[in-house]
Amino acid sequence: MQALEQLSNFVSRYMALFVILIAGISLFQPWTFIWTVPWITILLGIVMFGMGMTLRFADFKLVLQRPRDVLIGTVAQFGIMPLLAWALAHLFSLPPELAAGVILVGTCPGGTSSNVMTYLARGDVALSVSMTMASTILAPIMTPLLTLWLAGQWIDIPAEKMMISIAQVVIAPIFLGILINHFFERPVQKAVKILPLISVIAIVLIVGGVVSANAGRIIETGALIMVVVMCHNLLGYALGFLVAKMLRMDMAKVKAVSIEVGMQNSGLATSLALLHFGAAAAIPGALFSVWHNISGSLAANYLASRMKKNL
Repeated sequence: MQALEQLSNFVSRYMALFVILIAGISLFQPWTFIWTVPWITILLGIVMFGMGMTLRFADFKLVLQRPRDVLIGTVAQFGIMPLLAWALAHLFSLPPELAAGVILVGTCPGGTSSNVMTYLARGDVALSVSMTMASTILAPIMTPLLTLWLAGQWIDIPAEKMMISIAQVVIAPIFLGILINHFFERPVQKAVKILPLISVIAIVLIVGGVVSANAGRIIETGALIMVVVMCHNLLGYALGFLVAKMLRMDMAKVKAVSIEVGMQNSGLATSLALLHFGAAAAIPGALFSVWHNISGSLAANYLASRMKKNL
Protein backbone atom coordinates (compact mmCIF):
# COMPACT_ATOMS: atom_id res chain seq x y z
CA MET A 1 0.00 0.00 0.00
CA GLN A 2 2.85 2.39 0.82
CA ALA A 3 4.34 1.84 -2.64
CA LEU A 4 0.98 2.65 -4.23
CA GLU A 5 0.70 5.82 -2.15
CA GLN A 6 4.15 6.94 -3.29
CA LEU A 7 3.24 6.16 -6.90
CA SER A 8 -0.03 8.08 -6.48
CA ASN A 9 1.83 11.13 -5.13
CA PHE A 10 4.36 10.96 -7.96
CA VAL A 11 1.71 10.67 -10.68
CA SER A 12 -0.35 13.50 -9.16
CA ARG A 13 2.68 15.79 -8.94
CA TYR A 14 3.57 15.27 -12.60
CA MET A 15 0.03 14.91 -13.97
CA ALA A 16 0.49 17.70 -16.52
CA LEU A 17 3.54 15.96 -18.00
CA PHE A 18 1.68 12.65 -18.28
CA VAL A 19 -1.27 14.36 -19.98
CA ILE A 20 1.07 16.06 -22.49
CA LEU A 21 2.92 12.79 -23.15
CA ILE A 22 -0.23 10.78 -23.80
CA ALA A 23 -1.74 13.57 -25.91
CA GLY A 24 1.41 13.58 -28.06
CA ILE A 25 1.42 9.81 -28.49
CA SER A 26 -2.31 9.80 -29.32
CA LEU A 27 -1.89 12.58 -31.87
CA PHE A 28 0.83 10.87 -33.90
CA GLN A 29 -0.11 7.24 -33.15
CA PRO A 30 -3.94 7.33 -32.86
CA TRP A 31 -4.28 3.55 -32.71
CA THR A 32 -2.66 3.50 -29.25
CA PHE A 33 -5.66 5.02 -27.44
CA ILE A 34 -8.58 4.85 -29.86
CA TRP A 35 -9.89 1.88 -27.87
CA THR A 36 -10.68 4.15 -24.91
CA VAL A 37 -13.33 6.20 -26.78
CA PRO A 38 -16.33 3.95 -25.87
CA TRP A 39 -15.20 4.04 -22.22
CA ILE A 40 -14.86 7.83 -21.82
CA THR A 41 -18.19 8.32 -20.04
CA ILE A 42 -17.42 5.49 -17.61
CA LEU A 43 -13.93 6.86 -17.00
CA LEU A 44 -15.39 10.25 -16.11
CA GLY A 45 -17.84 8.53 -13.77
CA ILE A 46 -14.86 6.89 -12.03
CA VAL A 47 -13.23 10.31 -11.54
CA MET A 48 -16.46 11.73 -10.09
CA PHE A 49 -16.89 8.67 -7.85
CA GLY A 50 -13.38 9.23 -6.52
CA MET A 51 -14.24 12.87 -5.82
CA GLY A 52 -17.34 11.74 -3.91
CA MET A 53 -15.27 9.39 -1.74
CA THR A 54 -13.22 12.37 -0.53
CA LEU A 55 -16.37 14.21 0.63
CA ARG A 56 -18.72 13.89 3.60
CA PHE A 57 -22.25 15.15 4.05
CA ALA A 58 -20.83 17.58 6.64
CA ASP A 59 -18.75 19.22 3.90
CA PHE A 60 -21.90 20.63 2.34
CA LYS A 61 -22.33 22.80 5.44
CA LEU A 62 -19.42 24.88 4.14
CA VAL A 63 -21.66 26.16 1.34
CA LEU A 64 -24.29 27.27 3.86
CA GLN A 65 -21.75 28.74 6.28
CA ARG A 66 -20.23 31.03 3.64
CA PRO A 67 -23.13 31.94 1.35
CA ARG A 68 -21.76 35.29 0.14
CA ASP A 69 -18.34 33.94 -0.85
CA VAL A 70 -19.76 30.85 -2.53
CA LEU A 71 -22.42 32.90 -4.33
CA ILE A 72 -19.81 35.32 -5.69
CA GLY A 73 -17.61 32.48 -6.89
CA THR A 74 -20.44 30.47 -8.43
CA VAL A 75 -21.96 33.46 -10.24
CA ALA A 76 -18.49 34.29 -11.56
CA GLN A 77 -18.04 30.67 -12.65
CA PHE A 78 -21.29 30.48 -14.63
CA GLY A 79 -21.08 34.09 -15.80
CA ILE A 80 -17.50 34.71 -16.88
CA MET A 81 -16.51 31.43 -18.55
CA PRO A 82 -19.64 30.86 -20.70
CA LEU A 83 -19.67 34.45 -21.98
CA LEU A 84 -15.93 34.36 -22.63
CA ALA A 85 -16.37 31.16 -24.64
CA TRP A 86 -19.18 32.70 -26.70
CA ALA A 87 -17.12 35.84 -27.40
CA LEU A 88 -14.04 33.82 -28.42
CA ALA A 89 -16.10 31.56 -30.70
CA HIS A 90 -17.33 34.68 -32.52
CA LEU A 91 -13.97 36.44 -32.49
CA PHE A 92 -12.16 33.48 -34.09
CA SER A 93 -15.12 32.55 -36.38
CA LEU A 94 -15.03 28.93 -35.26
CA PRO A 95 -16.89 26.20 -37.20
CA PRO A 96 -20.20 25.13 -35.56
CA GLU A 97 -19.02 21.95 -33.79
CA LEU A 98 -15.84 23.57 -32.48
CA ALA A 99 -17.75 26.65 -31.34
CA ALA A 100 -20.22 24.42 -29.48
CA GLY A 101 -17.31 22.54 -27.90
CA VAL A 102 -15.65 25.72 -26.65
CA ILE A 103 -18.93 27.00 -25.22
CA LEU A 104 -19.58 23.62 -23.59
CA VAL A 105 -16.22 23.87 -21.79
CA GLY A 106 -17.26 27.32 -20.57
CA THR A 107 -20.64 26.21 -19.26
CA CYS A 108 -19.31 23.23 -17.29
CA PRO A 109 -18.70 23.45 -13.51
CA GLY A 110 -15.32 23.98 -11.91
CA GLY A 111 -12.81 21.18 -12.12
CA THR A 112 -11.55 19.19 -9.13
CA SER A 113 -7.94 20.11 -9.99
CA SER A 114 -8.73 23.66 -8.88
CA ASN A 115 -8.81 22.55 -5.25
CA VAL A 116 -5.26 21.23 -5.48
CA MET A 117 -4.04 24.33 -7.33
CA THR A 118 -5.67 26.61 -4.72
CA TYR A 119 -3.85 24.70 -1.99
CA LEU A 120 -0.54 25.11 -3.82
CA ALA A 121 -1.29 28.83 -4.29
CA ARG A 122 -1.88 29.19 -0.52
CA GLY A 123 -5.44 30.22 -1.23
CA ASP A 124 -8.70 29.51 0.58
CA VAL A 125 -9.07 25.77 -0.03
CA ALA A 126 -12.38 25.52 1.86
CA LEU A 127 -13.88 28.16 -0.44
CA SER A 128 -12.50 26.39 -3.52
CA VAL A 129 -14.04 23.07 -2.42
CA SER A 130 -17.35 24.80 -1.65
CA MET A 131 -17.41 26.47 -5.06
CA THR A 132 -16.64 23.19 -6.82
CA MET A 133 -19.47 21.47 -4.94
CA ALA A 134 -21.92 24.30 -5.60
CA SER A 135 -21.20 24.55 -9.33
CA THR A 136 -21.25 20.75 -9.71
CA ILE A 137 -24.64 20.47 -7.98
CA LEU A 138 -26.01 23.22 -10.23
CA ALA A 139 -24.46 21.74 -13.39
CA PRO A 140 -27.44 19.53 -14.45
CA ILE A 141 -29.50 22.73 -14.80
CA MET A 142 -26.99 25.47 -15.59
CA THR A 143 -24.77 23.66 -18.12
CA PRO A 144 -27.56 22.58 -20.53
CA LEU A 145 -29.47 25.87 -20.27
CA LEU A 146 -26.39 28.06 -20.78
CA THR A 147 -25.22 25.85 -23.66
CA LEU A 148 -28.67 26.05 -25.27
CA TRP A 149 -28.67 29.85 -24.91
CA LEU A 150 -25.13 30.50 -26.14
CA ALA A 151 -24.47 27.67 -28.62
CA GLY A 152 -28.00 27.15 -29.98
CA GLN A 153 -27.22 29.44 -32.92
CA TRP A 154 -24.53 27.03 -34.14
CA ILE A 155 -25.90 23.57 -33.40
CA ASP A 156 -28.97 21.77 -32.04
CA ILE A 157 -28.69 21.45 -28.26
CA PRO A 158 -30.50 18.48 -26.65
CA ALA A 159 -30.82 20.22 -23.26
CA GLU A 160 -33.01 17.58 -21.59
CA LYS A 161 -30.72 14.73 -22.63
CA MET A 162 -27.73 16.71 -21.37
CA MET A 163 -29.40 17.15 -17.98
CA ILE A 164 -29.89 13.39 -17.73
CA SER A 165 -26.30 12.70 -18.83
CA ILE A 166 -24.85 15.07 -16.21
CA ALA A 167 -27.01 13.51 -13.50
CA GLN A 168 -25.83 10.04 -14.51
CA VAL A 169 -22.15 10.80 -15.09
CA VAL A 170 -21.54 13.38 -12.36
CA ILE A 171 -24.19 13.63 -9.65
CA ALA A 172 -24.93 9.91 -9.21
CA PRO A 173 -21.24 8.79 -8.91
CA ILE A 174 -20.44 11.64 -6.50
CA PHE A 175 -23.45 10.84 -4.32
CA LEU A 176 -22.55 7.13 -4.35
CA GLY A 177 -18.99 7.98 -3.32
CA ILE A 178 -20.27 10.12 -0.43
CA LEU A 179 -22.56 7.30 0.73
CA ILE A 180 -19.70 4.79 0.70
CA ASN A 181 -17.50 7.21 2.63
CA HIS A 182 -20.32 7.72 5.15
CA PHE A 183 -20.94 4.03 5.84
CA PHE A 184 -17.40 2.70 5.39
CA GLU A 185 -15.33 5.67 6.54
CA ARG A 186 -12.38 3.78 8.03
CA PRO A 187 -11.48 1.62 4.98
CA VAL A 188 -12.28 4.51 2.63
CA GLN A 189 -9.77 6.78 4.42
CA LYS A 190 -7.08 4.20 3.70
CA ALA A 191 -8.11 3.94 0.04
CA VAL A 192 -8.35 7.72 -0.49
CA LYS A 193 -4.57 8.01 -0.57
CA ILE A 194 -4.41 6.08 -3.86
CA LEU A 195 -7.48 7.73 -5.45
CA PRO A 196 -5.36 10.40 -7.19
CA LEU A 197 -3.57 7.61 -9.07
CA ILE A 198 -6.89 6.21 -10.33
CA SER A 199 -8.19 9.66 -11.24
CA VAL A 200 -5.04 10.62 -13.15
CA ILE A 201 -5.12 7.34 -15.10
CA ALA A 202 -8.78 7.94 -15.99
CA ILE A 203 -8.15 11.56 -17.07
CA VAL A 204 -5.12 10.57 -19.14
CA LEU A 205 -7.13 7.86 -20.90
CA ILE A 206 -9.96 10.33 -21.61
CA VAL A 207 -7.51 12.78 -23.19
CA GLY A 208 -5.84 9.98 -25.14
CA GLY A 209 -9.16 8.75 -26.49
CA VAL A 210 -10.39 12.15 -27.65
CA VAL A 211 -7.06 13.09 -29.24
CA SER A 212 -6.87 9.72 -31.01
CA ALA A 213 -10.41 10.05 -32.37
CA ASN A 214 -9.69 13.54 -33.71
CA ALA A 215 -5.99 13.33 -34.61
CA GLY A 216 -6.45 14.53 -38.19
CA ARG A 217 -8.74 17.40 -37.23
CA ILE A 218 -6.42 18.47 -34.40
CA ILE A 219 -3.42 18.58 -36.73
CA GLU A 220 -5.50 20.68 -39.13
CA THR A 221 -7.07 23.11 -36.64
CA GLY A 222 -5.18 22.39 -33.41
CA ALA A 223 -3.15 25.63 -33.38
CA LEU A 224 -6.28 27.77 -33.68
CA ILE A 225 -8.20 25.84 -31.02
CA MET A 226 -5.19 25.84 -28.71
CA VAL A 227 -5.02 29.65 -28.93
CA VAL A 228 -8.75 29.85 -28.12
CA VAL A 229 -8.38 27.42 -25.20
CA MET A 230 -5.42 29.33 -23.78
CA CYS A 231 -7.22 32.68 -24.08
CA HIS A 232 -10.33 31.20 -22.45
CA ASN A 233 -8.41 29.78 -19.52
CA LEU A 234 -6.06 32.74 -18.90
CA LEU A 235 -8.81 35.35 -19.23
CA GLY A 236 -10.86 33.25 -16.80
CA TYR A 237 -8.08 33.48 -14.21
CA ALA A 238 -7.68 37.23 -14.79
CA LEU A 239 -11.37 38.14 -14.70
CA GLY A 240 -12.04 35.88 -11.70
CA PHE A 241 -9.18 37.62 -9.89
CA LEU A 242 -10.49 41.06 -10.88
CA VAL A 243 -14.09 40.37 -9.81
CA ALA A 244 -13.00 39.02 -6.42
CA LYS A 245 -10.71 42.03 -5.83
CA MET A 246 -13.45 44.49 -6.82
CA LEU A 247 -15.76 42.86 -4.27
CA ARG A 248 -13.10 43.36 -1.59
CA MET A 249 -12.39 39.71 -0.84
CA ASP A 250 -9.12 38.99 0.97
CA MET A 251 -6.20 37.63 -1.04
CA ALA A 252 -6.72 33.99 -0.02
CA LYS A 253 -10.29 34.15 -1.32
CA VAL A 254 -9.21 36.05 -4.44
CA LYS A 255 -6.78 33.26 -5.29
CA ALA A 256 -9.50 30.62 -4.81
CA VAL A 257 -12.01 32.45 -7.01
CA SER A 258 -9.44 33.16 -9.72
CA ILE A 259 -8.29 29.54 -9.99
CA GLU A 260 -11.78 28.10 -9.62
CA VAL A 261 -13.18 30.28 -12.40
CA GLY A 262 -10.31 29.56 -14.79
CA MET A 263 -10.24 25.76 -14.36
CA GLN A 264 -13.18 23.84 -15.79
CA ASN A 265 -14.40 20.24 -15.59
CA SER A 266 -13.14 19.66 -19.11
CA GLY A 267 -13.63 15.91 -18.73
CA LEU A 268 -17.36 16.51 -18.43
CA ALA A 269 -17.28 18.80 -21.46
CA THR A 270 -15.48 16.11 -23.44
CA SER A 271 -17.93 13.40 -22.43
CA LEU A 272 -21.01 15.54 -23.16
CA ALA A 273 -19.59 16.58 -26.53
CA LEU A 274 -19.02 12.98 -27.58
CA LEU A 275 -22.49 11.95 -26.41
CA HIS A 276 -24.49 14.80 -27.92
CA PHE A 277 -22.51 16.86 -30.47
CA GLY A 278 -19.94 14.67 -32.22
CA ALA A 279 -16.23 13.94 -31.93
CA ALA A 280 -15.03 17.31 -33.25
CA ALA A 281 -16.85 19.17 -30.47
CA ALA A 282 -14.80 17.19 -27.95
CA ILE A 283 -11.49 18.67 -29.19
CA PRO A 284 -11.67 21.89 -27.10
CA GLY A 285 -12.36 19.88 -23.93
CA ALA A 286 -9.43 17.56 -24.59
CA LEU A 287 -7.03 20.44 -25.27
CA PHE A 288 -8.35 22.30 -22.22
CA SER A 289 -7.55 19.22 -20.11
CA VAL A 290 -3.96 19.39 -21.30
CA TRP A 291 -3.53 23.15 -20.99
CA HIS A 292 -5.28 23.98 -17.71
CA ASN A 293 -3.15 21.52 -15.76
CA ILE A 294 -0.07 23.32 -17.06
CA SER A 295 -1.41 26.84 -16.53
CA GLY A 296 -2.93 25.93 -13.16
CA SER A 297 0.43 24.76 -11.84
CA LEU A 298 2.14 27.90 -13.12
CA ALA A 299 -0.59 30.16 -11.74
CA ALA A 300 -0.46 28.46 -8.35
CA ASN A 301 3.32 28.84 -8.14
CA TYR A 302 3.12 32.51 -9.13
CA LEU A 303 0.34 33.33 -6.67
CA ALA A 304 2.10 31.48 -3.84
CA SER A 305 5.50 33.10 -4.38
CA ARG A 306 4.55 36.65 -5.39
CA MET A 307 1.51 37.46 -3.29
CA LYS A 308 1.10 37.29 0.45
CA LYS A 309 -2.03 35.60 1.76
CA ASN A 310 -3.57 38.77 3.18
CA LEU A 311 -2.30 41.41 0.76
